[in-house]
Amino acid sequence: MPAAIHPPRVAVVGAGAFGGNHLRVLSEMPEAALVAAIEPDPARAASVAERYRIPVLPSVDAALSADLTLHAAIVAVPTVHHCAVASQLLAAGIDCLVEKPLAASLPEADQLIALARRHARILQPGHLERFNPAVLAMQSDLRGPMFFEAHRLSVFTPRSLDVDVVLDLMIHDLDVVLRFAASPVRDLRAVGLPILSGKVDIANVRVEFDSGCVANFTASRVSTERVRKLRYFEPGRYVSIDYARRDALVIAVDQNFQLEAAMRAGAAEDFVHGLPGLHFDKPTIAPGEPLRLELESFLRSVHTRCQPAVTATEGRQALELALSIQQQMADHAQRAGLAS
Repeated sequence: MPAAIHPPRVAVVGAGAFGGNHLRVLSEMPEAALVAAIEPDPARAASVAERYRIPVLPSVDAALSADLTLHAAIVAVPTVHHCAVASQLLAAGIDCLVEKPLAASLPEADQLIALARRHARILQPGHLERFNPAVLAMQSDLRGPMFFEAHRLSVFTPRSLDVDVVLDLMIHDLDVVLRFAASPVRDLRAVGLPILSGKVDIANVRVEFDSGCVANFTASRVSTERVRKLRYFEPGRYVSIDYARRDALVIAVDQNFQLEAAMRAGAAEDFVHGLPGLHFDKPTIAPGEPLRLELESFLRSVHTRCQPAVTATEGRQALELALSIQQQMADHAQRAGLAS
């Protein structure tokens, strides 16, 4: 697409729960011209056509045959169809934002990356939490994190049951920690159990990186509450990110504080009222809806032809780690006699 074309003409492929979110946000953005949706379900297609006053086609083939002059597409179909749908679009010269995970397998991810390169197309994986305002604020102030603890818990819904909890929920945190840790994975241990679906619904993972950094991940889609938190420890500092609230708490150690000296000076009573030697700070974080920020970033790449803020290679790395976790969980189930 010539860089001068603006705003780009965009279609959303898949009008389910998350595709519906993309449709809503795109329809409100002056940076994009929402011109079509692709949805095979007749009832859902009719609802989208009525709400957004756009043509809704039953397939990618039908959309490519229509006179839409598409520049970009959001691929929000089930994961098993990511490769087939995005491949068609990329080969037709259409830039793609593909919802996470990038593909269902590494060969499929490699196929998409190769197609994007061959046709000089933008290919961005939809790792939404990378555009969370709290994550954006803290990633510019990293100081060598050495321990991560991620919790992502959700109540059960019938959404995304084509994948397990690792590809459904945990992959968000895998992607952020891979970005923050900036080190190859050395070792991992994982355990997971199916609870209500036929796939793993709750999982716990420990990852060690070459740098010596360690990360613990817990993800559940059968919880009684919603939790979206990432905590990490750096030399002299602790950071807690609340994805849902889009804020962060930073606790820093006073480098001049000496516990023994304070105790000798009779400051023990201070412990009743707080933690001496620690400074609490709530960084100022610019407000913003992560999905809108993600789409703005994608459309900026479409318009300027610059590399996406989250690259397809990074999407592949998150997928590779997720698939390794799945294998570790399967191995553990076999050892524990849970495979049946």
